[in-house]
Parts: sequence; structure tokens; C-alpha cells
Amino acid sequence: MSPNDWYLTEDVGDLLARATDFLHSRPDLHTVPLTVTEALRTHGAAVYGSAAPAFGLLERAGEVRAVFFRTPPHHLVLTPLTPEEADGLAARLAHLGHPLPGVDGDRDTAAVFAEAWQRHTGAIPTLSERKRLYRLGGLTPPEPSPPGRARIADEEDRERLVLWHRGFVADVGGTSAADGESWADTRIAAGRVTLWETPDGTPVSMAGVSPLVAGQIRIAPVYTPAHLRGRGYGGAATAAASRAALGAGAAQVLLFTDLANATSNALYQRIGYRPVADFAVYDFASGTPAAG
Repeated sequence: MSPNDWYLTEDVGDLLARATDFLHSRPDLHTVPLTVTEALRTHGAAVYGSAAPAFGLLERAGEVRAVFFRTPPHHLVLTPLTPEEADGLAARLAHLGHPLPGVDGDRDTAAVFAEAWQRHTGAIPTLSERKRLYRLGGLTPPEPSPPGRARIADEEDRERLVLWHRGFVADVGGTSAADGESWADTRIAAGRVTLWETPDGTPVSMAGVSPLVAGQIRIAPVYTPAHLRGRGYGGAATAAASRAALGAGAAQVLLFTDLANATSNALYQRIGYRPVADFAVYDFASGTPAAG
């Protein structure tokens, strides 16, 4: 296929006008593009503290087949591609001189794009993370539940949420799409963080949720401070947030796990989450895209 089969834009409205039906066709596999484009549509690029985002779509015979987006300085995010489609996109972006720090997508797509990017730029890909996407089946709250209750975070929790967000980012070894303050403010305003607190009212774990888009809500992030782990707080917070997502009208409640963390994978399956697909993240060492 030709690299020019990819349509590129920096306008999220332009992308959604062309690709909404495609993104809504698989809300589970497209959960990240759906939630990111919704945030950009609603709040603008400032919500991610990024330079102008980049979007693209592959269209054949009037039908969208694939989408990508990138909010600099973060990785390129892809919906599923064939090896030929991945090569065409890599060739197009390399020709335009787009530097990429890495790629994030379903396992096979991420792998074939990483190989194509190396061919076109010389950049060396390194597999940095393996993830699994889960979808909630029947919710089974943990038994026994740890002492305490769930509640929605409010303004009095702001400082704690900022600190916990930073702790979560440090734990996963990544970079956040937003600073801790704006992350906390946005989610407190929308009621999108569930806390689990002990009987004396001390918060001990949190589970955030994405907005409802295309019938799906994604649980993220789930965080318990290190000294409080192993007591069931994270599972209780996740179950409570999952129940709230169902109550908000979600037809699909989703979450990602790090496949290197056997504990969290086992926990989420115990409370009713079932595997959907595996994903992978590759980092790119220095390469030199050919300027167009």
C-alpha cells in the first residue's frame, strides 16, 4: 500500500468527523483513542500539557480501517494494523521527519510498526512494557472485603490525590500525560476518583475512571501506597469504581494491567475481569527520519 493512503491532521474535530464510527465499532480495543480524543475535544491540547497533537487515519473504499494519534512528547498510539499498513505509516512519518520516542498498540501491531520504523529510520526498538486489556464480566467484589467503605474523592482530598498520582507515575516508570495538580482537579470536578477508606476515615487506596465514551469506561489509575499494600484495599477500590461505572451506564468496563505484575492480574480476574487482548510498548533509540 502507498504511504500516502494515510490522511494526517492536527485537528481532533477533523479526525472525529471522519473516524467516529470506526472508533465506536470496537470500544474495547479503541478505548485509549476514544478517551484521549474525547479529552482533547472537550478540554483542548492543554489537558495533556502537550504541543499540537497529531492524528491520522487509513481509509479505503470510503471506509476507515485504522487510526493513530500522538500527544507529544508521548508515544505514538495505534489501532490494529497489518504489517503492510504499519510499513506504509512508518514510511510516511519517516519521510515527513517526525521523530518518535516509541509506539504503543496491540502486541502484533506494535511489533510490526517497531520493525518498520527501524527499517525506515535506523532507530533501535526496545520492548519496554507488556500489557493486557481486561473487560469486566460479572462483578465479584472481594471476599472478605477489607474493613472500611468507598467514597468519591472531593476537594479535601486534592493534596493526597496529587501525591498518589505522582506515586503511581513513579511506580510504573512512565511519564504522566498531565501534571498531578491538573490531573487531580479534573477528576475531582467530575467525580472520577473512588477512594477506599478505613473505618476511621483514612483514605488508603484510589481507583480512577475515564469518562463514558462509546459505552465504555476504563478504570485507571489504581494506586495504593507501598506501605498499605497486601491488605485488599486496591481490589476493594477497583470493585467499587467498577460498580459505579456500571451504574453510570457503561456497557463495557475496562482496565489495563502490566503483565509483569502477576498479583494485579490475578486480583482483577478474581473480581470478574476477563482478558481481551495483549498490548505492547516499544521505546525507540536514536534514529534519523528522512526529511520530506
